[in-house]
Amino acid sequence: MLDKTMTFSIGNNREEDIKRILTLIYDSLKEKGYNPINQIVGYILSEDPTYITTHNNARSLIRRIDRDELLQVLLKSYLGD
Repeated sequence: MLDKTMTFSIGNNREEDIKRILTLIYDSLKEKGYNPINQIVGYILSEDPTYITTHNNARSLIRRIDRDELLQVLLKSYLGD
């Protein structure tokens, strides 16, 4: 069983939710004067929510997204799949 590739997939509705939440987080970080890309990357690498501001409830929102789901949505967006 360990020699088979595992598949991971999320639904389109969930993907849209993640995109909406990520946009809100990006905007909140920008409003507070942070570099949103650096802060979000810091969160992804460490899974430490303190990289995300509490402004506009952004920190609470990022906790609603599983990091694996977030990475999948980002890669799909970047690679155009």
